[in-house]
Order: sequence, then C-alpha cells, then structure tokens
Amino acid sequence: MSDHPTRVHSGVVSPVTGLPAPARTMRSEWRRLGAFVKRPRLPANQIDRGSLLVLARIFALDVMAMLLLIVAATLAVAAGIYIPETALSGIEFTPTVILLVLVAAPVMEELLFRGWLSGKPGHMLALALLLAGAAGFAFVHLSNPGLGLGLTIAGLVGAVLALVLLRKRPPMPWFAAFFPLFYWGSAIAFALVHILNFSDGSLLILLPLVLPQFILGLLCGYVRVQIGLWANIVLHFAHNAFALGLAALSMLAGA
Repeated sequence: MSDHPTRVHSGVVSPVTGLPAPARTMRSEWRRLGAFVKRPRLPANQIDRGSLLVLARIFALDVMAMLLLIVAATLAVAAGIYIPETALSGIEFTPTVILLVLVAAPVMEELLFRGWLSGKPGHMLALALLLAGAAGFAFVHLSNPGLGLGLTIAGLVGAVLALVLLRKRPPMPWFAAFFPLFYWGSAIAFALVHILNFSDGSLLILLPLVLPQFILGLLCGYVRVQIGLWANIVLHFAHNAFALGLAALSMLAGA
C-alpha cells in the first residue's frame, strides 16, 4: 500500500490502518453520503477513526431536513391544506413516554429495520430468532403464558448465540449483490410503518408526512454500514430527542 492516503468517495483511507477515515469537511461528508445513496453498496470496511465526527455531520443534515420539512408543513397549513395530527399530538410527556420515544423506539426499530443490514449471517439469524420468539409469544401467551415466555426467552438466547458464534462471518455475497434493494427497502418500510401514527387522512396526504422517517431511514442505513449498529441507534435517538424537544417547545408556546 502507498504511504499516501487515497480518495474514497470524497474521504480518505487512513495511511496507518488502511481503513476508511472521515471526510475532511462536512460538505465532503455529505457528498460521500450522496454518492452512497445514489449507488448503495456494502463497504469493505467500516470507518475506524472519527466515527463520532461522521455521526455529528450526518445528524446536522438530519436536523436541516427536519427544519425544512417543518417550514414546508407550516406553509401548507397557512395555505389551507389539511394536515392530520399524529397519534402523539397532545400526549403528556411522562417519564414513560419519554423513555419509549428516546430509548425503546430507537433500539427496537433499528434492530428490526437495520440491524440485519450488514448482511452478516449472525445479524440476520439473530433477527429471525427474535421475530420467531416474539411471534410465538403473541400466538400462545394468552392460552399458555409459561410457553409464551419460554419461546421469547428461547428466541433471545438463540439470537445472542447467533451473534457470538457467527460474529466473524463476513457478509453473504448474495446480500451484497442485492444490497441496494435491501437499503432502499428498509428505508421505505420504516417510513410506511409510521403512517400508523396518523388516525385519519388519505394516502396522498399521509405519504409526504412520513418523509422525515424516510430520510432518517436513509441516513441510519448509511451510518449502520459505515460505522456500526450503535451509530444508527444513536442517530435515531438524537433525531427523536430533537423532535421531542420541538414538540415540547410548541406545547409551551401554545399554553
């Protein structure tokens, strides 16, 4: 390998480790993200240094997108366009609600929608076992609570074993080949699920309202494969915290 770093999507390769390093500027980081979104692919290696810097830059872009969408929604309401309220509108911010929004939702949703996006056998098998355990619990816990709990625990234990025993297995070749479909599909599915947050409204009205979740899905998918699972969970947490803060300020202003 050369003693000098080489360009990789507006970023560099570390001359010390040979692994991807953060881009030199925020604009370059966003260009790297744009190139990835246009042509998604599993990276050969994850960023080894400066991952928090990358995460901060991607979060800054997420905040900009949220603010622009809020301005667009405000203008739409001023123009007389009906925008249905979410199921969370007017809800009291109790400690339980805050815990669900800031901790439970980021962890569970990222595991479900992007934990497997690495394409590694251990991650995909772990998700399958967790879903199987949850499905078993849902179907039998009313008639046999003990069996339901046992299936849940079995799924959890199996998922942990899959992660441990298969941790060194590389991404599956077929997954890497179809990665763009999985990347875009996970973001679309993540956005569509959030339509359930609205109790009324036509699909034509609701689809633009889940643009924040679609954008978040693209960003979280990017940091998932570029940095790691912890990074997309942190990004999701930061997104929800910012949105929750804006909602709290809105309620205080209207009080």
